[in-house]
Amino acid sequence: MKTFDLAGKVRQEVGKKATKEVRKSGTVPCVLYGGGENVHFTVTESAIHRLIYTPHVYMINLTVGGKSTKAIMKDLQFHPVSDKVLHIDFLEVNEDKPVVVELPVKLTGLAAGVKAGGKLSLEMRKLRVKGLYKDLPENITLDVTKLSLGKSIQVGSISLENIELMNAKNAVVAQVKLTCAARGAAATAASEEEKEE
Repeated sequence: MKTFDLAGKVRQEVGKKATKEVRKSGTVPCVLYGGGENVHFTVTESAIHRLIYTPHVYMINLTVGGKSTKAIMKDLQFHPVSDKVLHIDFLEVNEDKPVVVELPVKLTGLAAGVKAGGKLSLEMRKLRVKGLYKDLPENITLDVTKLSLGKSIQVGSISLENIELMNAKNAVVAQVKLTCAARGAAATAASEEEKEE
């Protein structure tokens, strides 16, 4: 799993008024929980830009008030109009406590169904997983080479070592859809077979 270094400043004042002041100054209010007492702090918008606008999931080396902890980003709030980041929740992680995160799905190989004229469709870009952070991969890689026309990969058919998948077992992750051209070719082939008989 990729790591990301982030430094924050401890917030003394909390509450609506103080939070407004924090946002006015161009910083983002944050909270770190999961390690006993909640820690309220701020980070600059520029410091978190690469952390937020990326398909990757990071393990964050967070330094606040001289104390370093490992954390993951748990929740993110955006302004509904301006899309500015309003608030971030971080969860402290330790080596023996499992965490739940969303990992990106990556497809590899050329599906057999695509060769036959179908279209490969990634239905779920991320999957929720539970596991110790040391076991978490950067992404979930699925080989679609054997996926034929009209077939799909469901969550239930994916197995990852030391990691539990939290999505519904029958949820479709990727599938090869029949295109109009493929349907036409299949229908033509079927009618030709009938003629031959």
